[in-house]
Amino acid sequence: MVKAADMMIARRADTRARADFATWKMIAKLNGASSLSAEAQNFLASYKTLLEDTSEDEATEATIRLMYKTYYAEMGGVGKPPEVRSVPSEPKLEPKTDNVTAFRRPAARLARPTTFPGASAGGKQQLPVALIFACLIVVYVGIRYFWR
Repeated sequence: MVKAADMMIARRADTRARADFATWKMIAKLNGASSLSAEAQNFLASYKTLLEDTSEDEATEATIRLMYKTYYAEMGGVGKPPEVRSVPSEPKLEPKTDNVTAFRRPAARLARPTTFPGASAGGKQQLPVALIFACLIVVYVGIRYFWR
């Protein structure tokens, strides 16, 4: 029986192994393998050895499994590492000759309403700004006159 803690360690180890391998593989393609750690260089060397005998996908998975077992032990996993279901990679599709995406015209925007937001459909016009300003002046003058 696999404990929940061991399963969490297994998932983290698998994720780390996949991420590290992809990173190391890209660094090796960019001729930077000499800057990698000795452990990374050993894993890449075993990958190249496997690549001579098997396909690229099989060599990749075998190297990742080897890295996973090593990482599982380093992270404190006990016993044999449990099998972790890897995310199935998308099937490789035949290259399409028609890779053009048709764009659609966006929907027409609605015109701004000329009524107050709470107004009825009768269509009250908005008050002009000058009329509102004049009303505020009248109220201000009235208050000043009232207080004297």
